[in-house]
Amino acid sequence: MDSPTYRAIVERGQIVWQDAEVPPAPWWSLSKTAIAAAALVLVQRERFDLDNPQAGRNYTLRQLLQHTAGLPDYGGLVEYHQSVASGWAPWTDEELFDRVDVTRLRSVPGQRFAYSNVGYLIVRRMIEEATGLDLGRALNDLVFGPLELEDVRVATVPADLTAAPWAHPAGYHPGWVFHGLVVGSPAQAALFLGRLFSGDLLNASLLETMRQPFSVSETSIPNRPWNSAAYGLGLMIDLHSPHGPCYGHTGSGPSSTTATYWFGAMARPRAVSVFAGIEDQGKVESEALALAGYAA
Repeated sequence: MDSPTYRAIVERGQIVWQDAEVPPAPWWSLSKTAIAAAALVLVQRERFDLDNPQAGRNYTLRQLLQHTAGLPDYGGLVEYHQSVASGWAPWTDEELFDRVDVTRLRSVPGQRFAYSNVGYLIVRRMIEEATGLDLGRALNDLVFGPLELEDVRVATVPADLTAAPWAHPAGYHPGWVFHGLVVGSPAQAALFLGRLFSGDLLNASLLETMRQPFSVSETSIPNRPWNSAAYGLGLMIDLHSPHGPCYGHTGSGPSSTTATYWFGAMARPRAVSVFAGIEDQGKVESEALALAGYAA
């Protein structure tokens, strides 16, 4: 790829290959996988229930994590993109909820997949309320600390993004990623997924629940390398990739894209991560698939 690209491979919970040490960069929507893992830790501790409807709402935690709650998203709002491009301060949660009309569900919960960053903001607020901690400290206590990850954190101000190996738009505020934006290196992203799937955080039953697929498409997605797209709990899934079923997440934002996936059916199960200074998700995902077959 004609862009700064950094890659890493993890096997048996250890880094076996990487391009170089890279300063922390945005994980974008891989942050959802970390948020889902934290929510499932709280399920494991019997603080949350996956299938009881949320108080005063018709949807469940499982549906929030799987994007089947029927909630709207803000990605299609013209004023959202205009505000980000103008360098304005992020909206409050309440202003966002008003702008997307969060109380009006777009479909019956549980029946249809519709990607919703708003749903993950609601999960973030649930985690913060249950733990009494802000998201960064909650993720560290519930996920990153137990998995022994280093220098992984939640960005809260524009200065948290200045160390990334590519420039973000001047003054871009990570608060525009309303559910929270994790930053860390590709190696730490691969370690996160590899150690998660090795059973170092969740029990076998919950880990299996996390990767149960809800079909997004029965066919390939144009300009993307997936053969059969599905979604678990905070996980993008392709059950028929060239290297067997893979689980992980792609994320994209201003100036960069990440793709981090676990290939557990390979002779040497591995997690791979690719961070690139482009916004073409298909190219970065294809690079991750190629990396999965690399003889490290």
